[in-house]
Amino acid sequence: MRDCIVGLFVVVGLLCVAYLSVRLGKMDLFVENGFPLLARFDSAQGLRVGADVEMAGVAVGRVSAITLDDNPQHTQAVVHLQLFKDYRLSEDTIASIKTSGLIGDKYITLSRGGSSVILGAGDTINETESPVDLETLIGKYAFGGV
Repeated sequence: MRDCIVGLFVVVGLLCVAYLSVRLGKMDLFVENGFPLLARFDSAQGLRVGADVEMAGVAVGRVSAITLDDNPQHTQAVVHLQLFKDYRLSEDTIASIKTSGLIGDKYITLSRGGSSVILGAGDTINETESPVDLETLIGKYAFGGV
């Protein structure tokens, strides 16, 4: 009887550790596909797959992939967003890469526009703001370029 109780305690403990590993690792195993969107940035420096997508400070999705659009006219980073559901964003929605804290992780924030044209699944957000490059700013300030 005592061995059964110890075994049950170990199994419950392992299940708890597995659950916390999945949640803290931001791996969503049991979540449906959601609503895909693309956003093109001149630079996606510091942004990682799995980063949060937020609207009004609330997480509404994740970054599912970051690829390079190797267009000869202009090379851009294409960020694949996976929203948890269709939030009916207008075509003039602005996607910005922000930093949480001074040296924290990068995330994307979405600001709704006022257009009546709604983005569909797989559409591209054209209005984007790349992250501020602190190293370049400090270099310009140090050498009098600001």
